[in-house]
Amino acid sequence: MSRTRRTAIAGTALLAAALTACSGGSDGASDGKGKDESKPKAPMAVSVNLTGDQVKAGQPVTVTVAEGKLAAVKVTDAKGAELPGKIADDGRTWTSERNAPAGAEYKVEAQNTDSQSATTQFRTSAADKVNKVSINISKGSTVGVAMPVSLVFDNPVTNKAEVEKQLKVTTSNNTEGSWGWIKDHSGNDRVDWRPKEYWKSGTDVKVEMNLNGVDSGKGGGMFARDYNTEFKIGKDRRVQVSLDTKKLTVTENGQTQKTIPISAGTPGGKKASWSGKMVIMSKEGTIRMDSQTVGLDNAYDKMVDYSMRLTWSGMYAHAAPWNEANFGRSNSSSGCVGMSDANAKEFFAQSQIGDAFEVVGEGSKGNADIGNGYGEWNLSWDQWKTKSALSAAPQNG
Repeated sequence: MSRTRRTAIAGTALLAAALTACSGGSDGASDGKGKDESKPKAPMAVSVNLTGDQVKAGQPVTVTVAEGKLAAVKVTDAKGAELPGKIADDGRTWTSERNAPAGAEYKVEAQNTDSQSATTQFRTSAADKVNKVSINISKGSTVGVAMPVSLVFDNPVTNKAEVEKQLKVTTSNNTEGSWGWIKDHSGNDRVDWRPKEYWKSGTDVKVEMNLNGVDSGKGGGMFARDYNTEFKIGKDRRVQVSLDTKKLTVTENGQTQKTIPISAGTPGGKKASWSGKMVIMSKEGTIRMDSQTVGLDNAYDKMVDYSMRLTWSGMYAHAAPWNEANFGRSNSSSGCVGMSDANAKEFFAQSQIGDAFEVVGEGSKGNADIGNGYGEWNLSWDQWKTKSALSAAPQNG
């Protein structure tokens, strides 16, 4: 029979491994010859920086051996998932590569180079507040060459550098790109990853967001899960609208596919179109457009076909049969790019979410804010890199 005794010393859990000491026997002779003078090894003792049943989450786990060197450390949660980590060069400590998340129970198993072992466990407390992420590209999607990876957070992120360290983009062709922090049109914090140049058609992309257990900072709360997505880059289709010629030109792999007469926003004032580099954000089909929702009073309220969003503030490319007399002749819309039903139907069918969409020429109201859609393409590469929270921001995916 044996008993296990737990002793708390200076707030640190000390764990002793049971040992069996073997010694050479003697026949009881008083001269002591043949007696094994070796002493039994001291039990293995380790300390863990996280102890107890209500440990504050959001920090790495550190296991330290009192004497000798660690040979292996295994930290697993209740479901058997391991928390990865490394033993220091001096063999004295093991530190997890990731933080211990909130509301989790962990078992620590340590072994030293003398094959002794020790175990303990701890439980982290629940998070006071949980932050979440919305991802713009769903898993398995195929998108156009201009689509950035865009993450919008439910709560503020003040620990931007710490969060950005946990974000990783991997591509099939070593694409160079960078994360950049901006304010979404909703007012929420947002971080986007865009390549230095438009994506190459056929690129496979994997995004890993290892955020479980990461504290987003004051007022933001802790992340309670990881996120990931994978997608593919489709055809290299690009759209350019000229406000001067009132025409929309579609190219594919650099070759012109179609030119469509259009009517864009009325020059001067709120009804002018945004200009610059944009992205087809979504294909929404037939939707209700009410001018009062975009600050244009009662200019219109109608169902509109073949609608594709360009900005969060309400600029679309869509069918506008009521304005047919002005296609190719005059910019007279309330800000959108309108075209005939037939052209809109074909354009909608062939377009991809993520296609590049640029508006050039005179009469616009300038570029939309970066967060009002995907406006990062209006910044130079050097300008974009400065929006990363990390000094060595550019990375090859």
